[in-house]
Amino acid sequence: MLQELEKTKANPENPRITAEEARAMARTVLRLFDKWQITTAQAQEILGGLPQRTYARWKAGDIGRIDRDLATRLSLLMGIHKGLRYLFSDPARGYAWVKKPNRVFGGRAPGDVMAEGDIFSLQRVRAYLDAERSGW
Repeated sequence: MLQELEKTKANPENPRITAEEARAMARTVLRLFDKWQITTAQAQEILGGLPQRTYARWKAGDIGRIDRDLATRLSLLMGIHKGLRYLFSDPARGYAWVKKPNRVFGGRAPGDVMAEGDIFSLQRVRAYLDAERSGW
């Protein structure tokens, strides 16, 4: 049975990600990793070297404390997802894009670039998608 969820109140004066928002992003990112066909090892690197046990707990639904670095990574991943949804009217094509070689990334797949582990690699993919959307 569907149940309407209470809307999140906008608070533009407070740009911080709340703990509740971070947990929601973590749950969403886990589903995205499945859609993007990201391996467990890649996922752990994308999330900043998240330990295997912690990642397994996340997958089991136990998402604990999320620090600022991890919240920022989750935010970047949500931006990547948003960019793909804007660029591809067919969601399956957007999900597949993450695994396809791309000349902009030296022939590497964006998923492989993101899995380099540093936050700048996530930002690089996000910035590319933002630029493609804006047409600069």
